Amino acid sequence: MLILILGLVLFLGTHSFSMLRARRAGLIGEVGEGRYKLGYTLLSLAGLVLIGYGFGLYRQEGYITLWNPPVWTRHLSLLLTVLAFIVLASAYLPGRIRSFAKHPMLLAVKIWATAHLLANGDLGSILLFGGFLAWAVIARISAKRRALTAGQVVSQHGGEVAAPAGWRNDAIAIVVGTVVWFAFARYLHPLLIGVAAWPGQA
Repeated sequence: MLILILGLVLFLGTHSFSMLRARRAGLIGEVGEGRYKLGYTLLSLAGLVLIGYGFGLYRQEGYITLWNPPVWTRHLSLLLTVLAFIVLASAYLPGRIRSFAKHPMLLAVKIWATAHLLANGDLGSILLFGGFLAWAVIARISAKRRALTAGQVVSQHGGEVAAPAGWRNDAIAIVVGTVVWFAFARYLHPLLIGVAAWPGQA
């Protein structure tokens, strides 16, 4: 559990530091942009490795159950992750989905984390997905405040107003997101994560 927590602190802490623009700029001024990016990448990767390794150890030692989610939450979680994959795909395909989401990657993380919190009632999962959800919420608030400070025109959802690029990219995002979601949930999740996510899988 301690390794998992250390990984979360390292990974999310590194990403949270980038929100502190003044300190970030000061550090870049001291060490240079190249070294900053290298250090940022290495610390993020180290945190990600520790999260994966720590969560694996936690599962081997036995889940610490805090509550038992009903079965229907697993189905809801699966449906929510479809939305998360579609929103994530829209980050690379300018369209109405990305325009509405404003920060599609952050929104995808929030949906993904919420979905997993609904379906998992053990301490390790709550720390893992709750940590990512809290970070994504704070990052979204930070991005909105930076936009307002910079005097950018914002919509009621907070974020720059962008003209949608038509429905073609939205359709592609939906298709790509759904296909990748199906492949991951049906086949890759049990292989890479070690937990069956698809209904009927052992």
